[in-house]
Amino acid sequence: MGPEIAELARTAGTTMVTLMAGQAWESAREGLVSLWQRFQPDRAEAVGGELEATREDLLLAQRSGDTDTESELTAEWQARVRRLLVARPEVADELRRILAESSPALPESRPSVDVRLSAEVSGSGRVYQAGRDQHITER
Repeated sequence: MGPEIAELARTAGTTMVTLMAGQAWESAREGLVSLWQRFQPDRAEAVGGELEATREDLLLAQRSGDTDTESELTAEWQARVRRLLVARPEVADELRRILAESSPALPESRPSVDVRLSAEVSGSGRVYQAGRDQHITER
C-alpha cells in the first residue's frame, strides 16, 4: 500500500489546503478533526489548532501574493496525512469519504501548468509528445 498511501496523502494535503481558502472549509475541517479524533484522539485538538494556523498563514500569503507559502503548506499537510496513514492504514477509507464529500466545493478551474517538451529525431524516427491526453492511430 506504499504508493497508494503516498498518492492519497498528496491528494488529501492538496485538497485540504485548497479548501482552506473557500467557504466549505468549516465542514472539511470538522471532518478532518473528527478523523484524527477517531484514530489518534490524543492529537485531535492539536491538529485542529494546526489546521486553523495553516489557514491563517495561507490567507495572509494569498493577500500578500506569496505563492511559495501555499506550496509549503501543502507539502506539510501531505506529510502529516502520510504519517497518519502509515501509522493507521485503516484511516484511508474514511479519508477518501471526507475528500469525496469536500470535492464538490473545489473550484472548477485548476491552475494552469507550464509544460515544455523537446525532442530530437534522426533518420526515420518519430516523436509523439503531449502535455495531456494523446491518441495515435497509425495505419
